Amino acid sequence: MPMLAAAVFALIVLIAIVGFIGFATYNDVIALIQRVDKAWANIDVALKQRHDMLPNLVAAVRDVMSFEQTVLEDVTRLRNAYDPDRPIPEQGELSSETSRAIRSLFAVVENYPTLRSEANVLSLQAEIERLEGMIADRRELYNDQVYRYNTRIAQVPAVLYAGWFGWVRRDSFAARDEDRVRPDVGLRPA
Repeated sequence: MPMLAAAVFALIVLIAIVGFIGFATYNDVIALIQRVDKAWANIDVALKQRHDMLPNLVAAVRDVMSFEQTVLEDVTRLRNAYDPDRPIPEQGELSSETSRAIRSLFAVVENYPTLRSEANVLSLQAEIERLEGMIADRRELYNDQVYRYNTRIAQVPAVLYAGWFGWVRRDSFAARDEDRVRPDVGLRPA
């Protein structure tokens, strides 16, 4: 009888340990999912702020830049394509395209002294540049949280539970191939 009691006790301890590890793993992964979602929500807030600022900038420069319509149309088209309900990878790509279009617009604005001297254009440009920096920082945080989550669900014991709870890898923001190409700035010696 003492042997049976010891075996039952050992089984109860083993079940308690396995249960504790299961609960701890589940809670860790849920916390990581919440962090990933929060990091994305922070990006979304900055994207929305940028989205709201772009029409003001386009309106401020439209009259002076009447023959630079391509740049303005790109910014407007990308601004109108913003949809917070799209999948995150699509939003990331659209965000990158919008950032490139904004950089092109800022480069064109630099060629117009009358625009560069207007206070509203300068303040809008400064605010959008601030938002661009914020978006970049938040993307970095998002990628870090996604990395932590993806790593955790690939490790034992979480990998054993991933199928049961529907934990799947999440995509990071990644540079596209054309973004990795070093630009030629024409500074070669003659």
